[in-house]
Amino acid sequence: MKMFLTRMGYGSKMIITGDITQIDLPSSKRSGLKLVTKILDGIDGISFVYLTAKDVVRNPLVQKIISAYTVYEEGKKIKSLKKEAPRYNG
Repeated sequence: MKMFLTRMGYGSKMIITGDITQIDLPSSKRSGLKLVTKILDGIDGISFVYLTAKDVVRNPLVQKIISAYTVYEEGKKIKSLKKEAPRYNG
């Protein structure tokens, strides 16, 4: 990602697209797409746009599929946090 981004010339613009919900890297590998949002967030002249199911202009069923996956992923995060939470045995 750094190699690509540092090739921008004067007066040019770049658009990078990707879907951070569809990263298929092993858990031991970092996603360049996720990492760049952390590194470059807040820099004047750089913007990040996050689309949702409402932005889908395909078949309405695609919106429902995206929404279902969002609900599922949020549920997994909550369960994961509950497992990691320290327990008090007072």
